[in-house]
Amino acid sequence: MIPVITAGIEAQQENFDYLMDELAELAKANSMSVVADVRQRLQKPVSATYLGKGKIAEIAEIARETNAQFLILNDELSPTQIRNLEKDAAISVLDRTELILEIFSNRAHSKEAQIQVEIARLKYKMPRLRVAPDIKLDQQSASGALANRGAGETKLELNKRTLQKRISFLSHELKEIDKEFEIKSKSRRNSDLPSVALVGYTNAGKSTTMNGLLSLFSEDEKKQVFEKDMLFATLDTSVRSLSFSDNKKFLLSDTVGFVSKLPHNLIEAFKSTLAEVRDADLLIQVIDVSDPHLKEMISTTNKTLEELEIGHKTMIYAYNKADKISLEFPTVEGLNLTYSARDESSLQELASLIKKSLFPGYQKMKFLIPFTSGAYLESLNSKANVLKTEYTAKGSIVTAEVSPIQAKYYSKFSWNPDENKTSAEEI
Repeated sequence: MIPVITAGIEAQQENFDYLMDELAELAKANSMSVVADVRQRLQKPVSATYLGKGKIAEIAEIARETNAQFLILNDELSPTQIRNLEKDAAISVLDRTELILEIFSNRAHSKEAQIQVEIARLKYKMPRLRVAPDIKLDQQSASGALANRGAGETKLELNKRTLQKRISFLSHELKEIDKEFEIKSKSRRNSDLPSVALVGYTNAGKSTTMNGLLSLFSEDEKKQVFEKDMLFATLDTSVRSLSFSDNKKFLLSDTVGFVSKLPHNLIEAFKSTLAEVRDADLLIQVIDVSDPHLKEMISTTNKTLEELEIGHKTMIYAYNKADKISLEFPTVEGLNLTYSARDESSLQELASLIKKSLFPGYQKMKFLIPFTSGAYLESLNSKANVLKTEYTAKGSIVTAEVSPIQAKYYSKFSWNPDENKTSAEEI
């Protein structure tokens, strides 16, 4: 573990203690160990150095005593502030944004996630480019025939142009990947399967909840997703198809977790990854009920969803990790569930909530399907909850529980024995 110092300015932030605790967790997630936590009360950051001179001197002394390798700041700093801090405190400086970007860079495994993170890093790096003072900036001489052509392209300008080209190239690559992703998403939307997305603060238990639900519906361990007790354990969205015993099917997706002050460039870069959230019919916000800062975590998640313009969807608030504190579980109140993702009865309650929320308007109907329309009978058996099947000379009489969309699709076969004609009968 790399020894580091964390520091921040209160500046009348009501959630300052929470943000500093979160900063320490982010450092831990990046294989760093916090050896000192320095805090300062100021109305606003010092424009040149972020922290005051006294605190900088204190940090320099702590760094010498503890051999700390980095100073991590709770806010995003300007290039000038970072440069001056590194000089005055004699220690390398990371601001909150760069730390999160570094974590994302280390955790990105899929090609899409790697590209998204690199774009965000390059956009962060662009205004922070600088060259060493001993580097000659002009790339062309002003002597001889070039005397009247002025200064050439500077090294700094060349570096910026190189980054811009790289960003353009990666953005083009990402668009190609997004096209493939959109085709898959469109295929899922056209399947008429409703979708559920797990959202929430990082490390609240989304992946554990998903694996718990998967274990209820399937014994196939290959469907399980990666889970670990750390911030941003995974950045990739996982989608699985699940089916209740009565043939009601839905798609379940696990998404990247949120965190306070999530860099805007990262939100922009991950909008395609979070498309599963935008397209979802139901959101499940997983919340760590054992964490004293759960209100701030809920607020962080809701603000991020609003920024993604998806804060209006139906949402189940799932208060996880109730087994860690003295709370009764599972308990359900409306769309609020207190549970443990490692408890089967809790997962059964969550599955029941999902079913009630996703499948309203279902009705029992009878259909008379001629033997010449065997494909429709096969489709009905595989997609609907078939309650009874009778065979007659005219064809198969099927009693099934169907969705409004299915009712419309099979409407030409709907059968009312009392009227002896094909019309819908809600039983």
